This record gives sequence, C-alpha cells and structure tokens, in this order.
Amino acid sequence: MAGPETVAAGFAPVGPPGAAVTLPARPEPLRINVKETAVIVVDMQNAYASPGGYLDLAGFDISGAAAAIDKIRITVEVARSAGIPVIFFQNGWDKDYAEAGGPGSPNWYKSNALKTMRKRPELAGQLLAKGGWDYALVDALKPEPGDIVIPKTRYSGFFNTNIDSVLRARGIRNLVFTGIATNVCVESSLRDAFHLEYFGVVLEDATHQAGPDFAQRAALFNIETFFGWVTTVADFCGTISQRPAD
Repeated sequence: MAGPETVAAGFAPVGPPGAAVTLPARPEPLRINVKETAVIVVDMQNAYASPGGYLDLAGFDISGAAAAIDKIRITVEVARSAGIPVIFFQNGWDKDYAEAGGPGSPNWYKSNALKTMRKRPELAGQLLAKGGWDYALVDALKPEPGDIVIPKTRYSGFFNTNIDSVLRARGIRNLVFTGIATNVCVESSLRDAFHLEYFGVVLEDATHQAGPDFAQRAALFNIETFFGWVTTVADFCGTISQRPAD
C-alpha cells in the first residue's frame, strides 16, 4: 500500500485547491482535502447483494457481493473515524411502482426488476418496493447516527434527489464511490457528479458489477479515462489514516 505522499513516476498529483493529502489512484494521484470528502455507498440493498434479492432472481451473478460488503464496511468505518460523511443511496419505488414510470418511460423497458416482475407476476410488489426486504440495506451495512440516506428512483443518485444540496451545504468537493453496480448505478452517479464539478473516485474492490466480469473492467476503464479516478480500499484507508493531524 502506498503512503499518502506517494506520487507515481511521471505523474504530478491533481485535485481541487486546498487539497491536503495525496491519494494513490489511476490514471494519476489525486490530491484531496479530507474535510471536503464524502464516501458514497451505492445501493447496498438486499435487492442487489443478497441471495433471493432482485439481481439474484433475475439471473445475475452476485457471488462477488459479499467481498464488496466486507470492503465497504472497512471503508465506512475508517471514514467515520476521520469525520468523513457517509452517504447511502437507496434505490427503489413506491409499492404501486408509480415512481418507476409506465410504458411511456424508458425505465419501463430497461429496468430488469420491472421486466422480471412482468415475466414472473408472483413477484409483483416485492422487488425494490419501498418498505420491503428487497429494498432494505443489507444488515452488514446499516447506517449509523450521523450517516445520511438518500432515496433515488433511477440509476443516478443525482437524478431528482437532494444530494447536490446536501454536498454543497457541507463544502464537499470529493466523492469516494463504493457499491453496486459499478457499470450501472455507480458509474451513472459518478458521471453526473463529474458534470456538477465533483472529483469522483471509485474504490474498485468495494464495488461489484451487474453482469459478466468484463463489465467491471469496462466501467473502471471508462471512469478512469473520462470521468474520474480509480483506487483501492487499502490505499484510500491508508491515506486517510495517515493524514496530518488537524
């Protein structure tokens, strides 16, 4: 694990003004101010990470979710101890699925949860319905006092939510993304954050993709090439733990 001041050969750190530590990352190290940083936990719900949840029922491989949960738990514990806000996105809709959109919405056709319920009518009202087990965050990652939970109805956590106001009110510039799915909700949220002038970092081993392994590699390539940075839980936690005293 690289220390907080490690700089890859040939790369000068980049980052917003006032940055305090250097985070080893791809494609280059990123300077961040810990006081202007938040950890985002994307959709760590039974739907996406538990056997019997929506992704599992829809035929997606969730075998990597358990490892991601362990890594996210480590990340949020370090973040809380450093005073870094932890924000949970929670994806789903009302019990009647009005928020999901009807046949006039592309979400009607592209949401695998909605398609699964149409194929299996006995699941209607169960998948990603607010208040249900599928919608709930996994037991291992329950929010603690001081954490923030933001519901969302589409892939991006920035669509029709108050996340931008929540972040700007706290002076947050840097977002550290974890969660499921790297190639869908994580990438969608980071893309929108990029366009709103946030510095987005993905912890690659604290995420899991929806689909085959190449989907994870493709999403991380796209992020580090065009929209943000990629690093690991060990490098993030090591950098934060070794930060200079306030």
